Amino acid sequence: MNKGLVIGIVVLVIIVVGVLAYVEIGMPKHVTTPTTNTSTTSTTTTSTKTPLYIWVADAYTAEAQFLGSSFQNATGITVPTPKGGGSFGLAREIASEGPNAQVSVFLPVALSAASPLYLGNYSSGWAIAFVADQLTIAYTNTSINNPYAQQALNYAKEAEAGNTSAWYDFFQVLSSGKVKVGISDPNTDPAGFRAWITLELAGYEYANNTFLFYNEMLSNKGNVTASNAAELVSPLEAGQINFLFIYKSAAIAKGLEYIQLPNQINQGDPSYSSLYSKFEYNLSTGPVHGSPIYLFITVPKNANNQEEALQFVTYLIENSQSLSKFGLLPLSPAILFNSTAVPPQIASLLSQGKLVEGGTL
Repeated sequence: MNKGLVIGIVVLVIIVVGVLAYVEIGMPKHVTTPTTNTSTTSTTTTSTKTPLYIWVADAYTAEAQFLGSSFQNATGITVPTPKGGGSFGLAREIASEGPNAQVSVFLPVALSAASPLYLGNYSSGWAIAFVADQLTIAYTNTSINNPYAQQALNYAKEAEAGNTSAWYDFFQVLSSGKVKVGISDPNTDPAGFRAWITLELAGYEYANNTFLFYNEMLSNKGNVTASNAAELVSPLEAGQINFLFIYKSAAIAKGLEYIQLPNQINQGDPSYSSLYSKFEYNLSTGPVHGSPIYLFITVPKNANNQEEALQFVTYLIENSQSLSKFGLLPLSPAILFNSTAVPPQIASLLSQGKLVEGGTL
């Protein structure tokens, strides 16, 4: 090979190698560095809390609406409009709908409505009485539309003024059949059986005959019925009936005039518990005894969200004083009735003295 050619090739190779080395070593490398965004990213947390559904005795829908709104404002948990109805009717509905029932808490006005007798397998085995009420007899200006209704009202006002013997005259006219008296169905609404027990108590107190006014009301066909007392308010306002047995708080909430019955017969004074308990009414499920009128709260086993339901129970117990504006008497401490162990949240209220044990459910 030509010596000059060889030398040329060697020189060319050296140049190529040198260029490559420069590219690899001498040229700056392009390095990709992760970019860190130092700006704060705001995250919106969407609440996944389940709405709280309140089922309540029809006489207390206003109170339930008030409590629900207050709880929603305090916690952010949505509380739809409460569902009202007769306590026994609602309990049967909860039991029949089972897992499909849209219920979180149940507020009946009869302790037995929270028991397995009505809730079946969905009874949690406990209920708490948190306010007391009393039975009264409501009327309106329109409903006092015949001489006998006016006469009955005159006797009631005389009795309220201190002439207790006038209560006999009042109940005599009330049960005469000459006035129409609204009494809700005892088998769906506890206000109904309490009305009949009030008639028994009045007979015992003022006529020395327990069943005098009770039997006269039946034989004279003086009572008009409906599934719950709320359904009888419109007939009262229209003058289709003259008087209506209803809870005092409901009469106030609905703007009705009412007759203040004595504590011995209104089932609103716990100090008369032993007297009330001597009288009974036979429901389709068996006899029920007179007792102080309490509004209860329980969480059925088929509640859509147990944790939030128990949170509401605690809130209610700690804020029951706000219900006094509805004519209710807050119970402090509230009273627990149970036949099973209670959830830790309820046990905590007991240990704090916010609840006392009242007996079995």
